[in-house]
Amino acid sequence: MRSTLTLAAITLDCADPLALAAFYGRATGLALHPKSDDEFAGITRDDGLFIGFQRVDDYQPPCWPGQSTPQQLHLDFAVENIDIAEAMLLELGAVKPEYQPGGDRFRVLTDPAGHPFCLVPDRH
Repeated sequence: MRSTLTLAAITLDCADPLALAAFYGRATGLALHPKSDDEFAGITRDDGLFIGFQRVDDYQPPCWPGQSTPQQLHLDFAVENIDIAEAMLLELGAVKPEYQPGGDRFRVLTDPAGHPFCLVPDRH
């Protein structure tokens, strides 16, 4: 017997769950989950995928591309136009690190809590 796994949630550590949920909510157009609070907040996609943000005492943001505090994971977002998406995300509070290993294939940004994430061309 084989079981299929369906990704249901991704949760990121941070110092301020509501602020990070607001950043990703504005970036993706997804609404804040109604049970969000100062300890745990989230947004939910129409297909049910939940992105959560949990408060961690003494949170230390990832140091990318260095590894003194490893990135641990990163998210990829498919976009129609990387330049337009980058400009919008920078306006929302993302940061573009100087080191960009992807050339024209992808773009690396960091969210307000320091988590790196990538913008990739939508191949659909």
